[in-house]
Amino acid sequence: MKKLRIYTLLFALASLAACSKSFLDTEDVTTATEQNFYKTPNDAFKALVGVYDGLQTVWAGGVSMPIATEILSDNAFGGTGNADGFGYQMIDEFDKLRSPSDQSLFGDNWSAYYKAIYRANMLLTHLDQVDWKGSENLRPVYESEARFIRAYLYFDMVRLWGNIPLLSKPTTDNVPQASPDSVYKLIADDLVFAANNLPAVNYGAQPAATRGRVTKWAVEALIGRVYLYYTGYYGKTDLVSTVSKQQALAYLEDVITNGGFGLVEKFAHLWPAASLNDYVGEDNKETIFAIKYTYTSDYNGNTDGNHWMVMNGLRGQSIFPYGMGWGGCPVSARLWSAYAANDTRRKATIISIADEGLAFTNSKDQREYTGYYMKKYTPLVDEAGNSLAVKMGGTNFMIGQFQDYVSIRYADVLLMAAELGSPNAQKYFDDVRKRAFGNNFTALPVSQANILQERRFEFAGEGIRYWDLLRQGIAAAAAAIAETTTVQNGDVNTTKTIQAGKITETKGLSQIPYSQVTLSNGVLKQNTGW
Repeated sequence: MKKLRIYTLLFALASLAACSKSFLDTEDVTTATEQNFYKTPNDAFKALVGVYDGLQTVWAGGVSMPIATEILSDNAFGGTGNADGFGYQMIDEFDKLRSPSDQSLFGDNWSAYYKAIYRANMLLTHLDQVDWKGSENLRPVYESEARFIRAYLYFDMVRLWGNIPLLSKPTTDNVPQASPDSVYKLIADDLVFAANNLPAVNYGAQPAATRGRVTKWAVEALIGRVYLYYTGYYGKTDLVSTVSKQQALAYLEDVITNGGFGLVEKFAHLWPAASLNDYVGEDNKETIFAIKYTYTSDYNGNTDGNHWMVMNGLRGQSIFPYGMGWGGCPVSARLWSAYAANDTRRKATIISIADEGLAFTNSKDQREYTGYYMKKYTPLVDEAGNSLAVKMGGTNFMIGQFQDYVSIRYADVLLMAAELGSPNAQKYFDDVRKRAFGNNFTALPVSQANILQERRFEFAGEGIRYWDLLRQGIAAAAAAIAETTTVQNGDVNTTKTIQAGKITETKGLSQIPYSQVTLSNGVLKQNTGW
């Protein structure tokens, strides 16, 4: 059971309803303004709670990044109900004509990301207002955490939309889009600052009460991810003259050597739905950074739950242990077939209706039914079909899901370091595959192609594959994602086509919400192809 602490904060023009399962231990604030709030280190900490809360809520509405990027990749389709609108097909097929009424599908996300960035900017611009006497060591830590979260948010946005306004200070001005290089420069500067100013506390020595907060290791791992994406997608040799390949590798090697992390012994034990009673739990030795959730979301401003996981659920039907949901993100049959039969990750990653003998009878209500659903992040029920989220006290199964989103795992760090040419590349590569195959392990030579394939099998369902494809180049990504296949719409065989030309035309970028373009009076320019 999760321990819950609830805190209500009001500061700097924003009402913050923040919940946590670990470190966010604050007192209530009933009256605060931008001018009088930032006085003590405790005030700064309360503001930092709000920054974390901003990160927690960016996917509470609209389309979540983990779902969207699986749909955008070659792992899954749009799905949802057979009578629903075609917004998820528009995402999946890179074609606005698939759903002309959904031209602001990401509108809630755009607003939530900038609200979260506003919170980070508010704290960062008021740190000098705080009297740090006696707590001088806390300032660089709080600044580092806020800068990491700001960088994390901007990295999501610049990958998804490519051309976005860059706000490094709180403002309500109508700001035009910045060049991607400018955005990546801020990301790189924020992350390097955080890497230099967060303490190097080994995972084994980290107090349980502080798990969930940004660590030096999370920062260094994200630097590796940003470096690989930026240099790959934009065809550069370094990260905006701030981080070289050698430096990116050094950051990753530092995580491996000094972070105290390790691979959980069995892959399935990383995921509640794949292991049930054998689940190793949150904040385990493989979790380098996670976005924290709990079950207390309500419709009165408490937004603490994993609101997006319900999209992965079986369409309108619960079958123990899998809970019902909206049938979004149905897994492509070619992903299931790509796994070796003796790769333990396949069964841990994908729900196979046929192979698990599940009595699923609601395919008539499912669009783009393939017989496969995502397992890593799916709602759960007990044997009587009761939602575990509701049993714990959640308002309902839609907003009460409580599984954390593990954004960065140790396996990712190993494979990134291998890709960047570590002297231990073969060992890192083998370690990940040995866990997957156990006694059936046979060695493969470490190579770019083999690492990319391994990353697909290791991280399917975690929102990573699409970015891995894009950083190979638009042409390569388009060739991998393009597909003509047969799916079932309401139990009727239907041809599904994703055209490479659409991916090339849009450069893999998503549609900027037209509502935002309109609100900007044309200051914002829509991405090509949308």
